[in-house]
Amino acid sequence: MEDVFVEETYGASVKRRKFLINNARRNITVIEPSDVQWSSLKHSFCSVFLPQGFPNSVSQDYLQYQLWDSIQAFASSITSTLATQSVLKGVGVGDETATPLAATVTWLLKDGTGMLGRIIFAWVHGSGLDCDCKKWRLFADVLNDAATFLDLVSQYFNNFFTLIMCVSSVSKSIVGIAGGATRAALTQHQARRNNMADVSAKDNSQETLVNLSALICSLLILPVVSGNDSLIWTLFLLFTTIHLYANYAAVTAVVMETFNVARYQIIVSHYLKTGLLLSVPRANSCESVWLQVWPEKVKIFLGSSLKDAVLSPQELILLKKIYQTASYLLTLKEGRYGKVEIHIFLHELSNNQDQLEALFQACVLQWLLLNVNNLVCENVSGIHDLAYLQNQLKQGLKKNLEQTLKLSRDFTKLHFGRFISGLVGIGWITQRIQLGTDEWRFVWSN
Repeated sequence: MEDVFVEETYGASVKRRKFLINNARRNITVIEPSDVQWSSLKHSFCSVFLPQGFPNSVSQDYLQYQLWDSIQAFASSITSTLATQSVLKGVGVGDETATPLAATVTWLLKDGTGMLGRIIFAWVHGSGLDCDCKKWRLFADVLNDAATFLDLVSQYFNNFFTLIMCVSSVSKSIVGIAGGATRAALTQHQARRNNMADVSAKDNSQETLVNLSALICSLLILPVVSGNDSLIWTLFLLFTTIHLYANYAAVTAVVMETFNVARYQIIVSHYLKTGLLLSVPRANSCESVWLQVWPEKVKIFLGSSLKDAVLSPQELILLKKIYQTASYLLTLKEGRYGKVEIHIFLHELSNNQDQLEALFQACVLQWLLLNVNNLVCENVSGIHDLAYLQNQLKQGLKKNLEQTLKLSRDFTKLHFGRFISGLVGIGWITQRIQLGTDEWRFVWSN
């Protein structure tokens, strides 16, 4: 009988071996490659710090994000060490006139305000952290640098030291909530084999290694900079700049295939302007990673209560007539200072597809309201109705509300099916959406 060769590989790694099955002698010989020692070392390192099955078990943006995330963690650890020295000096370390009681009270007040800040922030913004995890991730790290700055300057303001420490503690508590929650959201995105726990554990291992490296560097830096304020501030500015840039590079490297409102708005706007669909990487590259601090001129509310926008029985009857075949209602409401609110009311049986359809109509109206002087692409069917609708919107909402809703609904019915199937075909995921939908649902009694 002939000899048989069997070759096995370990996932997508270079680790491999061959087995020679000698039928005559009835034995098996293991043949290792010549670079087995190097391969074993590389495999050991990967198994300690990377998820099992890497790179096939994680998203394509995993490595780039983790590299930048490691750089920002290193820089943040260095600046925190520089700030710790100032905080200890502020509470009285090295000052013979300082009392342990005063230092203890200051520390308790700092921790107490931080706890309150953590609870309030999670209550106010907790539901939005999943939807805009890139923005909140970057916000958390910017706020962390601001808190570190407060720690550094605290030693120069002895009369306001406790107040500064409380503000810094609140900032750091917000950083902890926003950073931890967005890290979980990004881990969920990166895990591609239901291996979220493994990806999270290896992320912690990477961060621990980075922090250990930063600790060693800090031990070398501190004796040199101690007592030299100009050098401390120079290092703080240097590492803060590195920290901010690395964070920006990290969040912009993330390519998410799920929809949030921002990415969906970008895709719909591009579709109206060009008649084409945006790919997953292109839409992510167009998405802003900065939180918007000023109010939107046209704001969309998904999952609103009828009480928020339906002002009369006649309007409710009108909505029922226009949306009789839909699982949602949509209307517009003029707010203060020329702002417009688009309210979407969802039926109790509505699903993800219904929410995306409702949001499509809302995004069309939003684009028309913000671009009343710009026509949509001529290749988009139904352009004449939208051009007419743009002219109507120039005259105000109240005069043309019924026609505005009807024409935009007809445009949605004409385009949405082809629009959403095209997005699925180029890699977008519709089974899981992150639109920040509120919980109100309606049902007709007759």
